[in-house]
Amino acid sequence: MKFATINNGERDGQLVLVSRDLTRKTDISHLAPTMQYLLENWSDVTPKLESLYQQLNQEQIETSAFVPADVMAPLPRSYQWCDGSAFLNHGVLLQKAFDLPPQKDYDTIPLMYQGAADTLIGPEAPVCLPDESDDIDFEGEFAVFVDEVPMGCSPGQALSAIRLIGLVNDVSLRKYIGREMNSGFGFMHAKPSSGFAPVAVTPDELGDAWRDGKVCLPLHIEWNHQWFGEANGSEMDFSFPQLIVHAAYSRKLSAGTIIGSGTVSNVDSVKGSSCIAERRALDMLEYGEIRTGFMKFGDHIRMEAFNSGGESIFGAISQTIQQGGLSHE
Repeated sequence: MKFATINNGERDGQLVLVSRDLTRKTDISHLAPTMQYLLENWSDVTPKLESLYQQLNQEQIETSAFVPADVMAPLPRSYQWCDGSAFLNHGVLLQKAFDLPPQKDYDTIPLMYQGAADTLIGPEAPVCLPDESDDIDFEGEFAVFVDEVPMGCSPGQALSAIRLIGLVNDVSLRKYIGREMNSGFGFMHAKPSSGFAPVAVTPDELGDAWRDGKVCLPLHIEWNHQWFGEANGSEMDFSFPQLIVHAAYSRKLSAGTIIGSGTVSNVDSVKGSSCIAERRALDMLEYGEIRTGFMKFGDHIRMEAFNSGGESIFGAISQTIQQGGLSHE
């Protein structure tokens, strides 16, 4: 099944069921008014929704056009957004290029931070940031939306708690990352709100591209309408169940928690990159100097993942970077 949240003027929007080809939608507010409600009542609601989904795809019920510009993030605000760094190649490249010390136990304990979860950005909403000089970067990654997860869960429990999968633009302000990491307190300025693709989908929508708790699909990224990368999620070193186990070590995860994969990164650099920082690292390794700048106001980023038949799975993230913030109003 595929779900989206229509912007109806309310903070949590209105949940709709979206056809597999992303062209039609149907109202399901009588069963699940919001995404949070759906995730908290999954077992009770989804049997009825599965029947509706079949009817939707066969055009047997009343529908209307699905317009990505009309939607918010699938879950506009989450109790918790935990973003990992599950592709070790990404960190290794940055370490080599900029002579950084390796993170202790980086290959056995996943890195993870808690990001801004209260104002997640819709697929075509602008990304408003305070200053170009903050070294604005995008990060293409996959994410899962989970049901309630008990503290100290097993990998099997973690896998069975995954309800939906989505696509994320994890916006970063690189100017602050080093300072905030070195502080020992984690990210604040470095990690603004993240953007999400129009729909979140159940794992079965990926077919055999969902295996071993990983999204085994290329992530196509265009920056200012130029190809930037198509790294494949299959090279994830820590699977989503492993990330969930890590997040739930000392706490229960509430239904609606979102777990991110971190920047999708492949060893073969021919596949391109999923963030500017990695491209800059490749610049250093190949040319001995940085040739790629960060984003400017007015820049555009597009991210999308397709199945083997060329069909879009989550719809596209299509966002423009804009100046925003109280200091500029």
